[in-house]
Amino acid sequence: MRVVIALGGNALLRRGEPMTAEVQRGNVSVAARLIAPLAGDHELVITHGNGPQVGLLALQAACYRPVEPYPLDVLDAQTEGMIGYMIEQELASNLPASQPCATILTMVEVEPDDHAFLHPTKFVGPVYSEDEKEQVSREKGWTFRRDGNAWRRVVPSPLPRRIVEIQPIRWLLSHGAIVICAGGGGIPVIAAPGGRRVLAGVEAVIDKDRASALLAEELKADLLVMATDVEGVFLDWNTPSARLIHSTNPARLRKHHFAAGSMGPKVEAACSFVDATGSRAAIGALSDIRGLVLGDAGTQVSAAGSGETEA
Repeated sequence: MRVVIALGGNALLRRGEPMTAEVQRGNVSVAARLIAPLAGDHELVITHGNGPQVGLLALQAACYRPVEPYPLDVLDAQTEGMIGYMIEQELASNLPASQPCATILTMVEVEPDDHAFLHPTKFVGPVYSEDEKEQVSREKGWTFRRDGNAWRRVVPSPLPRRIVEIQPIRWLLSHGAIVICAGGGGIPVIAAPGGRRVLAGVEAVIDKDRASALLAEELKADLLVMATDVEGVFLDWNTPSARLIHSTNPARLRKHHFAAGSMGPKVEAACSFVDATGSRAAIGALSDIRGLVLGDAGTQVSAAGSGETEA
């Protein structure tokens, strides 16, 4: 099968962990050991999140007074290269020397009039206390929203419309490479007005799961896996009656409400991919990656699913 695996932020940095290269590499190493065994039977494309990393770079840049802070599209490119490098290197150490891996800096086109530019929702960077949030908001003019018991910066998250580097990604897959691409949802760009197709970066961070669903659709993938730090999609999450949805279809899944800041984008990405392709999507824990691919772990979403089964 051709499988697109979207690694959640937990594969790189868990909540509360220091944002050091050493910690991130350790987490990536764990992810690589789990994913590598799949390469013998499947074509693999790997995407990943970058919210904490791009937020940290933005904070560091804002503290450097002599120059203007780098725009978010440039920071997206920096984190895509940094994280892709770690994933590629750790994968290579768990695979035969004959197995090629490649990381592609990936631009993703968005619409310039997307309403998301007026309503920032995408979490980036570290968590802040109430007092820290007020101070940073005054100093930098950033927008914040509550994330659990803390506060985090939010930035625009427009919908992805086109994977710019889709042709070289297809070429690498056709030559047997594992491809790491569209990291952090890709580098957000818009087409400049005029006859020539000139692309310009914009201040935004694209949702990784939505970009992964578009990538999987354009690659005609057989399976989209969204690997996170929970067992799957739960009804009544974080309550005594919480129960895992094991198998469902897009129509049934869309009848439920899921938080926009956590499971919501994953659910919508899964439904969108299945509706567009008729292929299967799976949401669940990275530690269950083999079962997610086989179809016996996590939440399995397919057009053939006639109803909803709970585990």
